Amino acid sequence: MGTNVKDVMTTRPRAVTPDTELSQVAELMASEDIGVIPVVKEDRLLGLITDRDIVVRAVAKGKDPRGMPVSEVATEEVVAVGADDDLSNALRLMAHYQVRRLPVVDSDNRLIGVVSQADVALTTKEKTTGEVVESISQAPAGPRVQSGSDREPHAKQQDEGRM
Repeated sequence: MGTNVKDVMTTRPRAVTPDTELSQVAELMASEDIGVIPVVKEDRLLGLITDRDIVVRAVAKGKDPRGMPVSEVATEEVVAVGADDDLSNALRLMAHYQVRRLPVVDSDNRLIGVVSQADVALTTKEKTTGEVVESISQAPAGPRVQSGSDREPHAKQQDEGRM
């Protein structure tokens, strides 16, 4: 019998509600050293809020995260797994969707945990861990560099070794 998600998941993860202010979420992320937090209402999973959501959907658009509710920028389409799901299925989902964490829910969509790449790394064989990390963390081709004066990101140009 294989390993189930419940065998490696983090239980009782930090979560926020749709009304939580983004500034509070950012403070929580900093204090807990995490980059994603589930969004729940009455323990039911509604979505996820990531540090990237805050930056790309709020800060980069000139919005003030103080006073702005999570509901305005959170990711609502979320892939989740059940506690009794086989861990290999969770790993396939992580690789397919290029995510490092999956919320774990019960049959009523209540949040009961989170399974992360780090959880897997701590409990599986070295070869499996390497394969998981490689499949989830596919590097993009070539650097994209933006200087302070640029409006649009652009591919880095090299001119005979000079920058």
